[in-house]
Amino acid sequence: MLSSLSSCVFHLGKQRWRQYRKISSLSCLLQSFNEYTHFGYRSVPKEAKTSLVGSVFSDVASKYDLMNDWMSLGLHRIWKDLFVMSLAPTADMRILDVAGGTGDVAFRIVESKRKDSGGSAKQVEPVVVVDINEDMLRVGKERAKERGYRESEIMFVHGNAEKLPAASETVDAYVISFGMRNVTEPELALQEAYRVLRVGGRFHMLEFAQVQNDVLGYLYDMYSFSVIPWIGQLVANNRDAYQYLVESIRKFPSQEEFSKMMKNAGFQQVSYRNYHQGIVAQYSGFKLGQDRNPL
Repeated sequence: MLSSLSSCVFHLGKQRWRQYRKISSLSCLLQSFNEYTHFGYRSVPKEAKTSLVGSVFSDVASKYDLMNDWMSLGLHRIWKDLFVMSLAPTADMRILDVAGGTGDVAFRIVESKRKDSGGSAKQVEPVVVVDINEDMLRVGKERAKERGYRESEIMFVHGNAEKLPAASETVDAYVISFGMRNVTEPELALQEAYRVLRVGGRFHMLEFAQVQNDVLGYLYDMYSFSVIPWIGQLVANNRDAYQYLVESIRKFPSQEEFSKMMKNAGFQQVSYRNYHQGIVAQYSGFKLGQDRNPL
């Protein structure tokens, strides 16, 4: 019985698309046990999720950025541009880019830092990219070298979002783009973000979210479950990896729920902004050094 529950596989007929959106804890009773978590629509032991997610990204690392273009029809470039613009990086900011493997967001930050320094003698702090997946980091390092970025501008470090290789209160901005939903325990990742940020530091996140328009949501689900895995097979030769990614989006907390998680971790002035009716949301919060006041 336990194995059948943990598989969480559904064949939903005519109501497939709407029911995919409505899948809740009832679809997988094992998630009520603390030692289990979700991997897409399956329940797995917490200690297994990290390796499962790792295998997904190792398999698609070389095609990851190309797949982002195909899946989002290029929109991810706009989202990331707006994300970095709203952060407004300066040359002297110490920025940690978590789950930033291939460097797509970090490179934008480096360019912003270059513009801010204007070629002057102003100190330029390197962007530090932290990722748990060595294959994603390898791709990021190769891309940085091709673009001519120096180690003084960008560094790639192997590390886990739940236990960051950074000292407490040493970071001005913690950024994470489309990575939080792959973390086994987001609450721990938020605690780590709070720990490494200096007082006044900013948590800045971009993540797939819950669509706010029913019609768009229906069409988005059809596209996600029918087209994206097919593109994954065509471009990256891995349908299952992109089936997982689609499912992981649906399992991630809503915008309001994640905002509450941020507040519980101690962040204040928490806000979020929807892009394209909530297909993606940008979150912001600050470590202000006052006593935590969980809601």
